[in-house]
Amino acid sequence: MENIYPQRKLFFTLDPTFGLDPLYILYSETSHIYYIGSSEDPWERFKNHNHQDKTTFTSKHRPWQLKAIFKVGQTRVEALTLERWLKKQKSRTLIEKLIDPGFRPTGKLAQLVRVP
Repeated sequence: MENIYPQRKLFFTLDPTFGLDPLYILYSETSHIYYIGSSEDPWERFKNHNHQDKTTFTSKHRPWQLKAIFKVGQTRVEALTLERWLKKQKSRTLIEKLIDPGFRPTGKLAQLVRVP
């Protein structure tokens, strides 16, 4: 599969302020579920979720759509902490707010910056 976001990957690679592990949100239309993760290269990780040979949680719900990517703080710890917090909320409503381009995060979520 070709990288469907080649210009975005270039932006990510060249922007030192991007943060270490952006947060990403995937959606499975076949299973009607969302998945939240973080990765140094969210576009490559998205490709892996759809094509990796290993049996994993995400392999059972393919194909995945990439719904949103966010810059989170300046460290991997900040990204992982927020990722864990979001997963613990178990809130589809919260995730759907996050993927809405018009949503403006506040409070704990104010550190999220949407990647175009």
